[in-house]
Amino acid sequence: MRNTKTALLLWASLLTALPAHCWGFWAHKTINYYAVFGLPPGLLAFYKPHIRYLSEHAVDPDMRRYLVAGEGAHHYIDIDRYGAPPYEALPRRWDSARARYGADTLQAYGVVPWWVPLLHKRLTEAFKAGDAARILKLSAELGHYIADAHVPLHASRNHNGQLSGQEGIHGLWESRVPELLAPGRWNFVTGPAQYLERPDHFIWDRVVESGRAADTVLALERALGAEFKGQKWSWEERKGKLVRQYASAYARAYNDRLNGMVERRMRQSIYAVSCFWLTAWIDAGQPDLGKLAGKALSAEDEKEFEQLQAAWKSGVMKGRSED
Repeated sequence: MRNTKTALLLWASLLTALPAHCWGFWAHKTINYYAVFGLPPGLLAFYKPHIRYLSEHAVDPDMRRYLVAGEGAHHYIDIDRYGAPPYEALPRRWDSARARYGADTLQAYGVVPWWVPLLHKRLTEAFKAGDAARILKLSAELGHYIADAHVPLHASRNHNGQLSGQEGIHGLWESRVPELLAPGRWNFVTGPAQYLERPDHFIWDRVVESGRAADTVLALERALGAEFKGQKWSWEERKGKLVRQYASAYARAYNDRLNGMVERRMRQSIYAVSCFWLTAWIDAGQPDLGKLAGKALSAEDEKEFEQLQAAWKSGVMKGRSED
């Protein structure tokens, strides 16, 4: 009962969080939060006291997009530029892909399936070094990129419906639907994390799944928009302000057509994040985390976080915007 009340209280606080980007700030925070509960006791004892940090800093990579021009490519891959599923023309190894297409092309079209294994390796090294602050920072940020890899529109050149007259669909799928429908209804308990023999293969499989689903995400919204009898847009209260967004009835109808896809991908994200954290710890030799202490943020990290917040508040994103 206590865990249920705690989860509901955090949900309420997350719903008043920052504006939506990628999965949406609320969804990213929720994913990292529930990923903690999939960990075994040896990891849970370290992660759970820092669960609020892991949730709050799940959105740091999105804020970094307002500070660093090259950050955006870490969040997506326009995998449909490389042919049709299962995208066999695109080598899975970075060196092979770079030799075929060039680093500039890969960066332009997004690098999330290569970025996730790189951060996983860094997290493993942080565990080996016993660096508590770095473990938490990398865990929070790795969770963000893993979650982004589960989003169909993060694996499509038509990432916001801008090529099909569906501008805004990115926020509809990733933010409006889960924020409206998830609290108190969706089940985010995903079971215990498992060790990943090949984390790189795992994330590629999830990216390919996202790429396969992108056309469905777009087609279902296009059909709904043509048939929907009610109001598609409305002015509704958000954080005490009236904002223009997809009408609640439209978002519910879209979720019905998706047949639970958004909830499934959130659940898969939660499970994947747990598995990556566990795998990094095991690959590091399962160090005793009870010996680790200290602040979640180092002085350098605190300075970076202040810079991220200031850049985000400026409202000027560097590089490609998803919304």
